[in-house]
Amino acid sequence: MKRIGLFLFPLLTSLVLMLVIWEVFLRAFPEVGPRVGKSPGDIWRYLVTAPGASTARQAIIDDLLITLRDAAIGFGVGMGMALVIAALFVTFTTVEQTFMPVAMLLRSVPLVALTPIIVLIFGRGLAGVTVMAAIVVLFPALVMIMAGLRNAPRQAMDVVAAYGGSRWTELRMVSVPAALPSVFAAARISVPGALIGALIGEWLGSGTGLGASLIRAIPTFQYNKLWASIVIVTIVTIVSVLLYAIVGVIENLVLARFGPEAGRR
Repeated sequence: MKRIGLFLFPLLTSLVLMLVIWEVFLRAFPEVGPRVGKSPGDIWRYLVTAPGASTARQAIIDDLLITLRDAAIGFGVGMGMALVIAALFVTFTTVEQTFMPVAMLLRSVPLVALTPIIVLIFGRGLAGVTVMAAIVVLFPALVMIMAGLRNAPRQAMDVVAAYGGSRWTELRMVSVPAALPSVFAAARISVPGALIGALIGEWLGSGTGLGASLIRAIPTFQYNKLWASIVIVTIVTIVSVLLYAIVGVIENLVLARFGPEAGRR
């Protein structure tokens, strides 16, 4: 509980500080508002107390559900691809030497620049958004999982080899269990990335979800909806990070009590 509290306190402090900076910024630059720049109080009234707030709130929630679906599918596809590719790269060095430079080159290209090609190949529907979210998840997760697989105990792998086990047996019985902390760490950092990738995909590709709603709100002067959508996205991102961070803290507590290193400290 103490560790969870030590984590939650700075997070809550950051949230309060963000709200204060938001309000101070609007007051320091009055030319931004009140038509364009909406304060936290304006967003509260738009979503909660104003007439028609339930309709506006439901519209944003409907778009949010689409975005969360797109992000979840992209997260699953990206993590699955990272696991498979990392296993191939670690098992076959020639495959890594051949394709890793290509992967790094693709990673250096901005996703916005790749969007027209992705839309041309996969279309503007769910498939295109999934690919964009998966790309954001894939590369960081790939690097972390590969590092975890390579840190497998050499002695354990030698034992498997001595009993006639193949490379895949070593990978399945030794490397993958040893890499589980890296896999969980990659999953934790990939959740916000999947959400951002889904928003970009919706913004540039599908025309649905919160990403598209943000863009449609600007030319139609729906600034209340624009700011409210940004607030909702921020809250969802913070909650996702918070949940995965809490899981990480619980994981550390369990390992400290029941893990292989327990009792050695």
